[in-house]
Amino acid sequence: MTGPSVNQNPGTGTGTGTGTGVGVAAAAQRAAAGPVGLSVVIPARTDGHRIGAAVTAVREYLDARSGSDPGDWELVVVDDGSADDTAAAARAAADGDPRIRLLRLEGPGPRGRGAALRTGVAATTGRRVLLTDAGLGTPLDELGRLEPLLAAAALEPVAAPESDAAAPESDSLAAEAPAAVLGRTGSRLVRALGVPGIPGFRPDTCGFALFDGDRARAVFAASTLDGPAVDAEVTRLLRRRAGAGAVVEVPVRRRRAPRGDGQPRARRSAADLSRAFGDLLRLNAGGLTVAAVFLALSFYVFHGLWADLDGRYLKDALQDQNQWEWFVGVATDNITHLRNPLFTTAQGMPDGVNLMANATMLGLTVPLIPVTLLFGETVTFALVLTLGMAASAWTWYWLIRRRFTPNRWAAAVGGALAAFAPPMVSHANGHPNFVVLFMLPLIVDRALRLVEGRNVVRDGVLLGLFAAYQIFVGEEPLLIAALGMLVFCLAYLAVDRRRALTAARPLLRGLGIALAVCLPLLAFPLYWQFLGPQSYHSVLHGDNAGNSPLALIEYAARSLFGDAETAGRLSMNTTEQNAFYGWPLLALGTAVCVWMWRRPAVRALAITGAVALLLSLGPRVPVPRTDLVLPGPWALLAKMPLFESVIEGRVAMVCAPVLGILLALALDRIAQVPGRELRAAGLLAVAAALIPVLPLPLAVRDRAPVPAFVTSGAWKSYVHPGEALVPVPLPDPGQADALHWQVEADFGFRLAGGYFNGPWGPERTGIYGAPPRHLSNLLRDVRYGAAPPEVTPQWREQARQDLEHWKAGALVLPFQDRSDELKGLISELLEQQPEQVQDVWVWRVGTRPDSVPGGVRPQP
Repeated sequence: MTGPSVNQNPGTGTGTGTGTGVGVAAAAQRAAAGPVGLSVVIPARTDGHRIGAAVTAVREYLDARSGSDPGDWELVVVDDGSADDTAAAARAAADGDPRIRLLRLEGPGPRGRGAALRTGVAATTGRRVLLTDAGLGTPLDELGRLEPLLAAAALEPVAAPESDAAAPESDSLAAEAPAAVLGRTGSRLVRALGVPGIPGFRPDTCGFALFDGDRARAVFAASTLDGPAVDAEVTRLLRRRAGAGAVVEVPVRRRRAPRGDGQPRARRSAADLSRAFGDLLRLNAGGLTVAAVFLALSFYVFHGLWADLDGRYLKDALQDQNQWEWFVGVATDNITHLRNPLFTTAQGMPDGVNLMANATMLGLTVPLIPVTLLFGETVTFALVLTLGMAASAWTWYWLIRRRFTPNRWAAAVGGALAAFAPPMVSHANGHPNFVVLFMLPLIVDRALRLVEGRNVVRDGVLLGLFAAYQIFVGEEPLLIAALGMLVFCLAYLAVDRRRALTAARPLLRGLGIALAVCLPLLAFPLYWQFLGPQSYHSVLHGDNAGNSPLALIEYAARSLFGDAETAGRLSMNTTEQNAFYGWPLLALGTAVCVWMWRRPAVRALAITGAVALLLSLGPRVPVPRTDLVLPGPWALLAKMPLFESVIEGRVAMVCAPVLGILLALALDRIAQVPGRELRAAGLLAVAAALIPVLPLPLAVRDRAPVPAFVTSGAWKSYVHPGEALVPVPLPDPGQADALHWQVEADFGFRLAGGYFNGPWGPERTGIYGAPPRHLSNLLRDVRYGAAPPEVTPQWREQARQDLEHWKAGALVLPFQDRSDELKGLISELLEQQPEQVQDVWVWRVGTRPDSVPGGVRPQP
C-alpha cells in the first residue's frame, strides 16, 4: 500500500492527499501536536450542502461537553475527492480554528469511505476516536451512551495471556475489555453478513462508533478495503486481535439524513452498492474459500449417490436411507394435507408412528418441503447430507477461529476434522441427525457468550431458541453435546477454579433464561413425544452398544487406512463406527495436550476427551484378548432418564470437535515455531496423524426397483381407504424397501409393519419396528430360509386375526428369492390362490364392512 503525501498548513487547518493511507508529513505533525481527549473523524463526499452545518454543530457540542481548550478535542474532516464545494464549505465553517483540520484525498475520482476513514483516523491524536457521518444521522448526544462502556474498560486490567504473545489466550473464560463501542442502528442480518452501510441500506454500526484511540489507529492502518465494507473489516480485525468481546454494540437513535443535491440518489446508490458487494467478496474471500473446500469435500464423500439419485442406494446404509427418505416424505405429506406433523398411520398400521419420538428432523424436512415437492425425497436426502456436513464443518471452523485461534487455515483443518472425522463419515451412511450438526457450534458459542456476561438476557434468549431448533434437528446429538459441555465445565472448574466460579453466575442465569424461552416452545412437542400416542420410555440396543477399547485406535471402514472386516468386528454395524480415530491421531492429540498443558482450555479439553472415550466404552468393558470384563463408567448413566435411550458408543463423537480444536491450536503454534526444520517436522507429524483417517467416498449399490404394481397405480384396485397394504415379508429394520414403495406412491396407501421406533409390551419399551406378530414372523422366517410349517386351523385363525389387526386390504408378494415357498404358504393359510398383477402376486383380503365373514374375500 502506498500512502498519500499529505501536505497540511497548520495555520489554515487544511491539507491534501493522494492514495489510500496517511503520509509521513501528516504522521509527523500528529506526533508533534500531542494527544487530545477526543478526536472526531467525518468522511465527506459531495456533502457541500451539509458539511458546514455538521462542522459547526460538532464544534458547539464539543465545546459545551468537553471544553474549549486545544487539548480537549479535535475534528478531522476528510474530503474524498468531492466535485462540489465540500472542502470550501468545511474550511469556511472551521473559520481558522486550529482544532479543526481538513484532509483532502486527491485522485481520479473518489477513493472510497475506507480510504477516507483510514486517512482520517491515522491523522488523529485522541485517546478516544469517534466516527460519525457528514449528515450527523446519529445525534451527537448519543455519545453519552457509548462513553461509559469504553471508560469502564479503561479501568479494567487486561489479563496477560498464559501462552506466548503470539498465541493470545482467546480461550479464556474471562471477558475481554472492549476496544470499541458501536452505535447499533442497522439490520442484524446485514451486519452478520458483513454488508456495509451504504445508501439504500440502513447504516451499520461503524456509522457512529467510539474507539480506543491507539487500537483504532492500529486496526485502520491494518485495513485494506477502500470502500464502505471497511466498517465490517475493522470490527473483524478488532475481534480477531483483542477477542470476541472487544467490540460492544449499543442501540442509538437515528434520524433520516436530508437528500443530497449532488449526484442523483439512485445512481449513487447503485454505484455504491456495486462497490460494497465487491468489497464484501474481498472481505469474505477467505471464508468463502473455506466453505467451498468443505462443500467439495462433502460432495466427494457423497458423489456416488449424486451420480444416479434414482438408481443408487448407500451400500452401508442398511435400511436407514429408506427410513429417512420416508421421514422426508411423510413430513411433506402431513404438512401439505394439513395433518398433524407429529403423528402418522402411514406405516405401523393400525397403531401408527409417533414422529416426534423418531429422528424425523422436522427442523429440516419441513423447510425443505418445496425441494421435496419439486425434486423428490431422494434429492432432499442427498442435499441434507451434503450441505449439512459442509455446513457443520464451516460452523466448527467459525467457532474455532472466533474462540481459539485467528489462523484461518489452522481453524479450517480443525473444522474439517470435527465434521469429517471417522464417526461422522460412518453416520453419513444413513443418520443425517448425526451429520447435520451445524447448530452445535452456535450453541457452544452462545454459551461462551453467557460466560462473558455482557448481555446475558439476549444471549440466554438466543441460546433457548437455538436449543429449541436443535431439538427438531437432532435430540440425541444435543444431549450428547450437552453432556460434553457439562464435562468441559467441570473440568475447567478443576483446572481454573477462580475463573470458572466467576463465569458460573452469568452462565447459570443465562441457562435459566434459555430454559424459560425453550420450554414453552417445546412443551407440546415433548409432551407428544413422551406421553402421546405410540410413545415409549427407552430403546433396546443390545449388549454391544459400547465401543470396544480396540475401536478407539483402529481405523473405520471408510477411512483411507481402514479395513472393513476389522471395523465391522469392532462395531454394531457400518453406521455405528463411533470411534475409530486411529492411534496416530490420538497420539497427536495427547502430544498437543502435553505441549500446551499450561493453557486451561487445553487441560479442560483433554479431560473432556478422555472422559468421553471412557463413557463410550459402555457399562461393561471387555478387556481385549482376555475373558475379563470390567465395570464401565457408563453404568452410572445407563438407567437415567433420556440417557437410557442413548447408544453409549456415540459419546465418543464428542472427541471429534475436541481433536479438531487441539489440532487447530497445534497448527497455529507450529506456524509460529522458529526454524524451518521444526515447522516441517510438526507439519509432518500432523500429516501422519490425518492421512490414515482421510474419508473415502461412501460405497453405493443399485437400488431395488419398485414393483410396477406400485408405480403403475394398480394397487388402487386392491387397497381401499382405511386399509393397509401388507408386503411379503412385512417391512422391518432388516428389510424396509416397502417404505420406498410408499414414497413412490405419494403415500397413497398405508403399510403394515415398518421401520421406526415405537413401544412394545405393557411397559412400552422402545423397539425398532412394529411389534411382531405370528404371521409377520412366519413370513420373515420362510423368506430367509426356514421351511414352511404344516398349515393347521390354528395357523389359519392366527393369520386371519393378524390380517384383521393390520386392517389389511391386500397381501403383496413381489417376485424374489423363495417366492414359490411364500406363495404356497400364503395360499394355504388363506385358502385362496393369488392373482398375478404385473410383477407381484396379490391376495385380496379385507376388514371392510363389505368383506365376507372371516376376513377373506373370494376371488372375482
